[in-house]
Amino acid sequence: MPRFTSKTLLLRLEEDVRELRQIAGQEFRHLSDARFLQAPTPAQWSVAQCLEHLNSYGLYYIPLIEKAIQTGEQHNLTAKDVFSSGWLGNYFAESMRPGADGAIRLKMKAVKNHTPDAQLNPRDVLTEFSRQQAQLQSLLERAQHIDIGKLRIPISIASWIKLSLGDTFRFLIAHEQRHVLQAQKVLSALSSLETANPISQ
Repeated sequence: MPRFTSKTLLLRLEEDVRELRQIAGQEFRHLSDARFLQAPTPAQWSVAQCLEHLNSYGLYYIPLIEKAIQTGEQHNLTAKDVFSSGWLGNYFAESMRPGADGAIRLKMKAVKNHTPDAQLNPRDVLTEFSRQQAQLQSLLERAQHIDIGKLRIPISIASWIKLSLGDTFRFLIAHEQRHVLQAQKVLSALSSLETANPISQ
Protein backbone atom coordinates (compact mmCIF):
# COMPACT_ATOMS: atom_id res chain seq x y z
CA MET A 1 0.00 0.00 0.00
CA PRO A 2 1.23 3.52 -0.71
CA ARG A 3 3.06 5.55 1.90
CA PHE A 4 2.99 9.33 2.02
CA THR A 5 4.81 12.04 3.88
CA SER A 6 1.89 13.07 6.11
CA LYS A 7 2.35 16.84 5.85
CA THR A 8 2.88 16.70 2.08
CA LEU A 9 -0.30 14.66 1.64
CA LEU A 10 -2.40 17.05 3.72
CA LEU A 11 -1.00 20.11 1.94
CA ARG A 12 -1.81 18.52 -1.41
CA LEU A 13 -5.35 17.77 -0.27
CA GLU A 14 -5.70 21.39 0.90
CA GLU A 15 -4.69 22.51 -2.59
CA ASP A 16 -7.28 20.16 -4.08
CA VAL A 17 -9.97 21.76 -1.92
CA ARG A 18 -8.82 25.26 -2.89
CA GLU A 19 -9.16 24.27 -6.55
CA LEU A 20 -12.68 22.96 -5.95
CA ARG A 21 -13.63 26.23 -4.22
CA GLN A 22 -12.18 28.18 -7.13
CA ILE A 23 -14.15 26.17 -9.69
CA ALA A 24 -17.36 26.70 -7.71
CA GLY A 25 -16.72 30.44 -7.52
CA GLN A 26 -15.77 30.88 -11.15
CA GLU A 27 -18.05 28.42 -12.93
CA PHE A 28 -21.10 27.80 -10.71
CA ARG A 29 -21.70 30.83 -8.51
CA HIS A 30 -22.85 33.13 -11.31
CA LEU A 31 -25.16 30.64 -13.04
CA SER A 32 -28.82 31.54 -13.26
CA ASP A 33 -31.13 29.42 -11.13
CA ALA A 34 -32.58 27.89 -14.28
CA ARG A 35 -29.16 26.85 -15.58
CA PHE A 36 -28.11 25.56 -12.15
CA LEU A 37 -31.16 23.27 -12.10
CA GLN A 38 -31.08 22.22 -15.76
CA ALA A 39 -30.08 18.67 -16.66
CA PRO A 40 -28.95 17.68 -20.19
CA THR A 41 -31.36 14.73 -20.19
CA PRO A 42 -33.92 13.33 -17.70
CA ALA A 43 -31.46 10.54 -16.86
CA GLN A 44 -28.67 12.96 -15.93
CA TRP A 45 -28.13 15.25 -12.96
CA SER A 46 -28.07 19.02 -12.96
CA VAL A 47 -25.18 21.05 -11.51
CA ALA A 48 -27.32 21.55 -8.40
CA GLN A 49 -27.82 17.80 -7.98
CA CYS A 50 -24.08 17.10 -8.38
CA LEU A 51 -23.27 19.55 -5.59
CA GLU A 52 -26.17 18.47 -3.38
CA HIS A 53 -24.92 14.88 -3.66
CA LEU A 54 -21.58 16.10 -2.30
CA ASN A 55 -23.31 18.10 0.41
CA SER A 56 -25.07 14.98 1.64
CA TYR A 57 -21.72 13.19 2.02
CA GLY A 58 -20.20 16.21 3.72
CA LEU A 59 -23.02 16.31 6.25
CA TYR A 60 -22.08 12.75 7.21
CA TYR A 61 -18.29 12.84 7.06
CA ILE A 62 -17.29 16.34 8.15
CA PRO A 63 -18.73 16.09 11.70
CA LEU A 64 -17.03 12.69 12.11
CA ILE A 65 -13.74 14.08 10.83
CA GLU A 66 -13.98 16.97 13.28
CA LYS A 67 -14.77 14.59 16.13
CA ALA A 68 -11.78 12.40 15.23
CA ILE A 69 -9.48 15.41 15.12
CA GLN A 70 -10.76 16.57 18.52
CA THR A 71 -10.04 13.10 19.89
CA GLY A 72 -6.54 13.23 18.49
CA GLU A 73 -5.95 16.66 19.99
CA GLN A 74 -7.33 15.69 23.40
CA HIS A 75 -5.28 12.49 23.60
CA ASN A 76 -2.09 14.04 22.22
CA LEU A 77 -1.97 11.67 19.23
CA THR A 78 0.79 13.66 17.61
CA ALA A 79 1.48 13.58 13.88
CA LYS A 80 3.69 10.89 12.38
CA ASP A 81 6.08 11.77 9.57
CA VAL A 82 4.74 9.00 7.34
CA PHE A 83 1.15 7.95 6.62
CA SER A 84 0.52 4.44 5.30
CA SER A 85 -2.73 4.03 3.40
CA GLY A 86 -4.87 0.95 4.05
CA TRP A 87 -5.74 -1.30 1.12
CA LEU A 88 -9.48 -0.54 1.31
CA GLY A 89 -9.04 3.18 1.87
CA ASN A 90 -6.59 3.40 -1.00
CA TYR A 91 -8.98 1.48 -3.25
CA PHE A 92 -11.86 3.82 -2.42
CA ALA A 93 -9.74 6.94 -2.95
CA GLU A 94 -8.16 5.82 -6.20
CA SER A 95 -11.41 4.49 -7.68
CA MET A 96 -13.13 7.82 -6.98
CA ARG A 97 -10.42 10.14 -8.26
CA PRO A 98 -10.82 11.14 -11.93
CA GLY A 99 -7.90 10.29 -14.17
CA ALA A 100 -5.67 12.98 -15.67
CA ASP A 101 -7.78 12.73 -18.83
CA GLY A 102 -11.01 13.20 -16.86
CA ALA A 103 -11.96 9.54 -17.14
CA ILE A 104 -13.82 7.88 -14.27
CA ARG A 105 -12.30 4.52 -13.36
CA LEU A 106 -15.19 3.04 -11.43
CA LYS A 107 -18.74 4.07 -12.26
CA MET A 108 -21.46 3.41 -9.72
CA LYS A 109 -25.02 4.41 -8.93
CA ALA A 110 -25.56 6.73 -5.97
CA VAL A 111 -27.08 5.02 -2.94
CA LYS A 112 -30.60 6.09 -2.02
CA ASN A 113 -29.61 8.23 0.98
CA HIS A 114 -27.28 10.27 -1.20
CA THR A 115 -29.46 10.59 -4.31
CA PRO A 116 -30.39 14.28 -4.69
CA ASP A 117 -33.87 15.51 -5.37
CA ALA A 118 -34.44 17.36 -8.65
CA GLN A 119 -36.27 20.20 -6.89
CA LEU A 120 -33.61 22.17 -5.05
CA ASN A 121 -32.94 25.73 -3.94
CA PRO A 122 -29.86 26.64 -6.01
CA ARG A 123 -28.53 29.29 -3.63
CA ASP A 124 -28.92 27.01 -0.60
CA VAL A 125 -27.05 24.22 -2.39
CA LEU A 126 -24.14 26.45 -3.36
CA THR A 127 -23.97 28.14 0.04
CA GLU A 128 -23.81 24.78 1.80
CA PHE A 129 -21.17 23.49 -0.61
CA SER A 130 -19.02 26.57 -0.01
CA ARG A 131 -19.46 26.26 3.77
CA GLN A 132 -18.40 22.63 3.74
CA GLN A 133 -15.31 23.29 1.62
CA ALA A 134 -14.17 26.06 3.96
CA GLN A 135 -14.69 23.75 6.94
CA LEU A 136 -12.85 20.90 5.21
CA GLN A 137 -9.89 23.14 4.47
CA SER A 138 -9.74 24.19 8.14
CA LEU A 139 -9.87 20.54 9.27
CA LEU A 140 -7.02 19.62 6.93
CA GLU A 141 -4.91 22.33 8.55
CA ARG A 142 -5.68 21.01 12.05
CA ALA A 143 -4.96 17.44 10.94
CA GLN A 144 -1.31 18.32 10.31
CA HIS A 145 -0.72 18.09 14.07
CA ILE A 146 -2.28 14.68 14.75
CA ASP A 147 -1.81 11.03 13.76
CA ILE A 148 -4.01 10.64 10.66
CA GLY A 149 -3.21 6.93 10.50
CA LYS A 150 -4.41 5.95 13.98
CA LEU A 151 -7.77 7.77 14.08
CA ARG A 152 -10.56 5.93 12.27
CA ILE A 153 -13.95 6.85 10.79
CA PRO A 154 -16.89 4.59 9.79
CA ILE A 155 -17.91 4.81 6.14
CA SER A 156 -21.41 6.00 5.32
CA ILE A 157 -22.70 2.81 3.70
CA ALA A 158 -21.43 0.35 6.33
CA SER A 159 -20.66 1.70 9.79
CA TRP A 160 -18.71 -1.43 10.80
CA ILE A 161 -16.12 -0.63 8.11
CA LYS A 162 -13.70 2.09 9.24
CA LEU A 163 -11.05 3.99 7.33
CA SER A 164 -8.14 5.91 8.77
CA LEU A 165 -8.58 9.68 8.96
CA GLY A 166 -5.96 10.07 6.23
CA ASP A 167 -7.80 7.73 3.85
CA THR A 168 -11.13 9.34 4.73
CA PHE A 169 -9.75 12.71 3.64
CA ARG A 170 -8.37 11.13 0.44
CA PHE A 171 -11.64 9.39 -0.39
CA LEU A 172 -13.89 12.36 0.41
CA ILE A 173 -11.88 14.85 -1.63
CA ALA A 174 -11.48 12.44 -4.57
CA HIS A 175 -15.26 11.98 -4.49
CA GLU A 176 -15.69 15.75 -4.61
CA GLN A 177 -13.33 16.02 -7.57
CA ARG A 178 -15.34 13.34 -9.34
CA HIS A 179 -18.67 15.13 -9.02
CA VAL A 180 -17.40 18.68 -9.54
CA LEU A 181 -15.98 17.37 -12.82
CA GLN A 182 -19.40 15.84 -13.51
CA ALA A 183 -20.99 19.27 -12.92
CA GLN A 184 -18.53 20.87 -15.34
CA LYS A 185 -19.45 18.23 -17.93
CA VAL A 186 -23.13 19.04 -17.37
CA LEU A 187 -22.48 22.67 -18.31
CA SER A 188 -20.49 21.58 -21.35
CA ALA A 189 -23.30 19.26 -22.45
CA LEU A 190 -25.90 22.01 -22.04
CA SER A 191 -23.81 24.38 -24.15
CA SER A 192 -23.42 21.71 -26.84
CA LEU A 193 -27.18 21.13 -26.90
CA GLU A 194 -27.81 24.83 -27.39
CA THR A 195 -25.26 24.99 -30.19
CA ALA A 196 -26.80 22.00 -31.92
CA ASN A 197 -30.37 23.24 -31.43
CA PRO A 198 -30.32 27.04 -31.57
CA ILE A 199 -33.58 28.75 -30.64
CA SER A 200 -35.06 30.38 -33.72
CA GLN A 201 -35.74 34.10 -33.46
